[in-house]
Amino acid sequence: MKGHIKERSPGKWAIVLDLYDEAGKRRRKWHSFEGNKRGAQEECARLVAEMKNGNYVEPTKQTVAEFLDEWLKFIKPSVAPKTFERYAEICRKGLAPLIGNVILAKLKTDRIDSALSEALTKPRSDHRKRKEVEEPKPLPPLAPRTIHHYRRVLIKALSQAVTWERLSRNPAAATTPPKVERKKMLAYDAAQTAQLIEELRPTRMFIPMLLAVKCGLRRGEILALRWRHVELGDNLRQLAIVESAEQTKDGVRYKEPKSGRARTVALSAATVAELKAHRTRQAEEQLRLGIRPDADSFVVAQVDGQPLQPRSLTHEWIRVLSKTKLPRIRFHDLRHTHASQMLSAGVHPKVASERLGHSTIGITLDLYSHVMPGMQADAAEAVDAAIRSAVKPGS
Repeated sequence: MKGHIKERSPGKWAIVLDLYDEAGKRRRKWHSFEGNKRGAQEECARLVAEMKNGNYVEPTKQTVAEFLDEWLKFIKPSVAPKTFERYAEICRKGLAPLIGNVILAKLKTDRIDSALSEALTKPRSDHRKRKEVEEPKPLPPLAPRTIHHYRRVLIKALSQAVTWERLSRNPAAATTPPKVERKKMLAYDAAQTAQLIEELRPTRMFIPMLLAVKCGLRRGEILALRWRHVELGDNLRQLAIVESAEQTKDGVRYKEPKSGRARTVALSAATVAELKAHRTRQAEEQLRLGIRPDADSFVVAQVDGQPLQPRSLTHEWIRVLSKTKLPRIRFHDLRHTHASQMLSAGVHPKVASERLGHSTIGITLDLYSHVMPGMQADAAEAVDAAIRSAVKPGS
């Protein structure tokens, strides 16, 4: 196995590799290279070494965009519909315009880094349809968090290219990740929570809000909750989270909770009373329409008992909250409110983690460490007190 270089024009080289089949017949593979002679020689030596080590991948004319389309077809059956929608959007609307025209076999780490850096710093073109009198305005550069998602998906896709022997290594794995600043977590304090409960009491957002702010349920978990999952007895007051509603382009689907396992959430006496009153109102409302509710009925539903879409709940939350004087937060921030108030009240992080449905206590500690400085101070004092009590008088 050997190779040599030929200069085609100043700064442009052809790297010619000699390959031999089992019968000893020679074949030649040509690679293009731009740079100086030393660089061409080093690239030639690298390719020859790959041939000797059995890592050489024959170049093809497939572009990155063509490969990403092929990868999406391959990955679709093995991921959730919502996940596939996100992968497809990133590949076709994000990565393809940046590096889609690059030949896959020629994709290098520096080319990816350059494309992602450009997306981080340069304004984008606005391709949305507008009236002829309107001039398209440039859109701001992509956010670091968006570029982080682009990079993560590209690494995953190109790992498959290595498996399929389209690439000898994954050029995206060595790229430099953007610095992503953690979003400031918003939450209501106890006084604001009390005000929220009173102001939303007359609205249909009251029960969804209550389940989020007093039980820490996610939006999808609230909308998948059925009455057979709820125990409102004197001895057993809890609800079981066994499903979550997910919005996709094809409609709503029900899947297992985010952590991958079911959990139970204990209910306070006040929450039980509110849920009992809600169940009575809901039954009366549906019976007037000739609908007989049963154990499979949704706890949070439309007037006719049909399930709500997650997107609709978010829109209604924004509309209802805008009529109050409370700070504007996302519906998901009600879950953060519940978590913050639990930990501030001294609830053990392990209990909070189980209640929130986190897969590990580490997630809880990482997300909510900012609300526990008082707990750390108490811990420091407790350790000092224990040491002092252990020291014998006069020693």
